[in-house]
Amino acid sequence: MRSAVNDLLGAYDKLIMDPVHGGIPLYRHEIRVIDHPLFQRLRNICQNDILSLVFPGATHSRFLHSIGVMHVGTRMFRSMIDAYLREKQLSQQTDLSLSQLDAIDYLAKTIRLGCLLHDSGHSSFSHQFTQARRIRQLMSRPGRFEDLWEGVDFSSYHSCTPDELEHEHYSVRVAHEVLADIGIESAGLDARDVIGIMETTDVQPSDAFCRHARTFWHFIAGDDAHSGALSQADVPRLVMDLLSSIVSGEIDADRADYMLRDGFHSSVTIGGFNLDHLLSNLRFGWDVSEPWLGLAITHKGLGALEDFVYSRHQMYRKVYAHKTALGFDWLLREAINEVLEDPESFEWIDTCLSNMRYFAELTDNFFWEAFRKVARRNPHSFSRCIVDRIKLDHLDTREDLSHQGIADHRDWLAEQLKLDPARVVTCSMRARFSNIQDNFNGIKVLVRDPIKRTRSLRKITEVSAFFSKFSDGTITHFYLQPGVTTPRESE
Repeated sequence: MRSAVNDLLGAYDKLIMDPVHGGIPLYRHEIRVIDHPLFQRLRNICQNDILSLVFPGATHSRFLHSIGVMHVGTRMFRSMIDAYLREKQLSQQTDLSLSQLDAIDYLAKTIRLGCLLHDSGHSSFSHQFTQARRIRQLMSRPGRFEDLWEGVDFSSYHSCTPDELEHEHYSVRVAHEVLADIGIESAGLDARDVIGIMETTDVQPSDAFCRHARTFWHFIAGDDAHSGALSQADVPRLVMDLLSSIVSGEIDADRADYMLRDGFHSSVTIGGFNLDHLLSNLRFGWDVSEPWLGLAITHKGLGALEDFVYSRHQMYRKVYAHKTALGFDWLLREAINEVLEDPESFEWIDTCLSNMRYFAELTDNFFWEAFRKVARRNPHSFSRCIVDRIKLDHLDTREDLSHQGIADHRDWLAEQLKLDPARVVTCSMRARFSNIQDNFNGIKVLVRDPIKRTRSLRKITEVSAFFSKFSDGTITHFYLQPGVTTPRESE
């Protein structure tokens, strides 16, 4: 019967080749999603803003990352299904019903689309775009959210109006537009269920999802399905939370793909954890007393999980927070601010951020051309620094300074180097470790008792001392600002 599951989940309509994962299969409705202009725009958005100015190979796009996340998310779900069938020895039975197969298929396809569209709302230069001062002002303009959803009922996805928009809100808007345009219902799926497992949403799942979720819960939990205080009404939310954790959680498809992909294209090895080993040790975990349904890791798989978390931590410290890379990020944000000084550019970007008809125009290419225009007009601009790769002069690096500590050290550097304090700029990045030590519901350890021949779920910090050895840390670089003049100063 396990082969029936593989056949059901393995039928595909197209195979595309990926430099990290190899062949990635696609269903027909996924091909229509990928071919949509709002998804195709991701080809022209770099995964790591302008990291290629430091690591030349890091030119890979959000487009390929999104497809990779879909592939990894599928592997995660299928690996856990396969392990469950293997352990329960259902491969030798014939009582895996059609309703169970339908439920597994529905949830798997929902996960795939949630992963595929999770980053579809990223704009030019990914995260750096929304960190630019003038962009933040634009995205927090009153009425922006309502303008973005004009003529469309967003109450199915958002219970309230956000004060300030993030790229996740745009991903939801793009996902709605794309799924509506391709007619996702023809594939037997519901857009609410796909968007419901994406971040920032609060969704009441469809009747089909609720039906499949209850079937899946009984399939996974077995005799425990009816025990405890868990009601049938609670089950769909538990299953939706499980799917959400695969898209965005402590061990999620997004992190797994970007770590492997960024490490591959940056030609560094610190992100090279063993994905196969990690996935082979993932399990479904549930506790009817809480109630809880989520990801569990076998005891023997703890080493793979530790490698995964530490590799991510090191990628932040050695690649994303590289002193030259953070310096270029600072210049990039200032160059974006320069572009928005131009009334025509400001008006166009403002329009793109409020209208899905024009949102596809916001790509890296748009800003590169705008940078060149500013650089031609003002050779002493931040835009010219980006265009001609003129980096900031690095002065010093410190870790875990408070806001006041950063200001004090900046003033001290200026005094020692006889500089105007205004010319000493700082860039900080939080070198994230993991929320696993605090987020016990995110993932648990499946521990076997060899005497009683039973299994139990344990908090991860009760089993592994590794996660208490590290914590988040803030890396702050200090630079000398170039002699740049703003457009107004040069007039």
